[in-house]
Amino acid sequence: MGPLALPVLSVRIDPPALVGMERLFQTIAEQARALDTRALVVGGYVRDRILGGPRAAAIREVDVLVEKGRALELARRVGTAMGAPAPVVFERFGTAHLELPPHVVEFVSARREQYDPRSRKPQVAAGTIEDDVRRRDFTVNTLLMEWDGTVLDLLGRGLADLSARRIVTPLEPQATFDEDPLRMLRAVRFATVLDFQLDPPVQAAIVREADRLQPPVVSMERIRDEFSKLLLAPAAEKGLLLLDACGLLVRILPALEAGKGMQQGGWHSHDVFGHNLLAAALTPPDLVTRLAGLLHDVGKPATFQLKDGKPTFIRHQEVGAGMAERALAQLRFSGGLTGRVARLVALHMRPIQYDPDSWEDRAVRRLVREARDDLDRLLDLARADMRASRYPHVEKIDHLQQRIRALDAAAIGAIRSPLDGEELMARTGRAPGPWIKRTKAALEEAIVDGALTPDKDAAWRYLEAHPELIEG
Repeated sequence: MGPLALPVLSVRIDPPALVGMERLFQTIAEQARALDTRALVVGGYVRDRILGGPRAAAIREVDVLVEKGRALELARRVGTAMGAPAPVVFERFGTAHLELPPHVVEFVSARREQYDPRSRKPQVAAGTIEDDVRRRDFTVNTLLMEWDGTVLDLLGRGLADLSARRIVTPLEPQATFDEDPLRMLRAVRFATVLDFQLDPPVQAAIVREADRLQPPVVSMERIRDEFSKLLLAPAAEKGLLLLDACGLLVRILPALEAGKGMQQGGWHSHDVFGHNLLAAALTPPDLVTRLAGLLHDVGKPATFQLKDGKPTFIRHQEVGAGMAERALAQLRFSGGLTGRVARLVALHMRPIQYDPDSWEDRAVRRLVREARDDLDRLLDLARADMRASRYPHVEKIDHLQQRIRALDAAAIGAIRSPLDGEELMARTGRAPGPWIKRTKAALEEAIVDGALTPDKDAAWRYLEAHPELIEG
């Protein structure tokens, strides 16, 4: 995509409000006049409306910059006029968050900020509109819009940088990143999702300051959220490679580093590191699946061996599952998401090993049971893994998916032990313990394998024939 044909001195957005936002914009303008204060749209709404296309159509959030410290009051008045719940306010920063489904409005009082380089918490003071745009992260996010659609470029750089598709900081990059080192990751994220380039001085400053992207200066939760947005971008591989070139990826997921330069042989066309990045980018834009793609072979360096001159990675999926779990826990992902990613990593070779001619139905049923609610994600991961190499016959994953449907995956997933814990204890006279879960799982596996019909009498007969299942 070439540079946009944008005039540098004057732009007007017409109409100013997207469909569905007309009443909201009118109300904000009216309430600002009633308060005798100036309010302007700032940041992403203005940027994406000028860029146009799908990003503009998908806008749901609007940032409103308010003079005279009146942001909180304006937010309350707009909420009342729109019949919305009271806004969530942050007195210290002079900001308010107003929910107007499907839209969200952030009201911000124009301010100046001064940061201690050792802390993320700024000293905040009232400021002018000009003060406020100078403290922002990138010039393309400093553009303002009046309620009639007139765009203001107070720094004289925003429109030019938007047209040139480059990420530039309003201040010297060092000063901008000193204020908040997370902006280094945001710079790469914006370059990725907008298909822009980092200005060379910006990239050089990130390389120099990369080691500041870590607690306590930047919390893992903030790093996680920015990284997740980048990972879901259409150009995820480009973004990951740029993160690596800037020295940031090793700060986020150091477990990937050992894969650099590790050749795999066989069908593989990349080293382990490059293969992980490409596989992630080839999965659908779903966070669980993309994280699984990125980490699916993370266990290979730890399991590498040469046998007969050829590299092998025996049990890399099991080792990788544990590594993925630890890496995502470090990034403060939820336990539920972390467990699902780890399970996908542990299972990722199974669909690739599928052989339509030799797999019995019970093997397919077992895979369905083990993948649980992430079965479709597992198949998507397998396709991406194969396409990120030179694996032939990717179409066999489609065959496996069709076979799963024919076997009724939902019914397989719903299989439960015919006997519950109370029945097992009453019949055997044993106390509660891990044996109950183990016995119930064995009964379910027997049903999956077709060795047991799902009724209580059959289950008791099966246990009588296999007493080892309830012993120990």
